[in-house]
Amino acid sequence: MSELHLSGSCLCGSVAYEITGQFRGFFHCHCSRCRKATATGHASNIILQPESVQWIAGENLLKSYKVPEAERFMTVFCSNCGSLMPRVAPDNSIAVVPAGTLDHDPGIRPQARIMQGSRADWSCDASELPVFDTYPPPGN
Repeated sequence: MSELHLSGSCLCGSVAYEITGQFRGFFHCHCSRCRKATATGHASNIILQPESVQWIAGENLLKSYKVPEAERFMTVFCSNCGSLMPRVAPDNSIAVVPAGTLDHDPGIRPQARIMQGSRADWSCDASELPVFDTYPPPGN
């Protein structure tokens, strides 16, 4: 696992963050919750330790929504522009950073497509990355 030091921000620029820490994974997630949250065929998320995210500006503008029946899934977003922002799972097990909010190329690439069993038929295919019908096995 490599160490990352990156910055990101929302669409309107009111919320800014830095992430520093051990990179744990970079996945395109095709689950129905990620598709709904992003309004796309998949979410592109970088996974880190929960303590990896530091808010630089606009933390007071963050709002969140936790799906009531979900054990871990929630969204965090800028209350001005609606951009998804990094979030820490409610059980404090991981930090999930939407890769599209990064200010620069992270220098890493997605490792796999996860929740491929939930992929929408119209979404991109899995031609260039490994695929898993659920979560990837440890170490992937």
